[in-house]
Amino acid sequence: MASIKIKGMTCAHCVASVTKALSSINGIEDVHVSLSGNQADFTLTKEVPLETIKAAIEKIGFEVEG
Repeated sequence: MASIKIKGMTCAHCVASVTKALSSINGIEDVHVSLSGNQADFTLTKEVPLETIKAAIEKIGFEVEG
């Protein structure tokens, strides 16, 4: 399972937005977002560039740490 740290999430709506954004990427499944941990865990079914993930997160107003 892969994971990324996300900055800027403050509520359940944020979690839902991040979950939806990551789930819409071809190659990402089984997304679990933790508000308290500021983290998203997911399964990669194929290689997905980190830039693709960052772009999806930044498009909805959050930032990927690291």
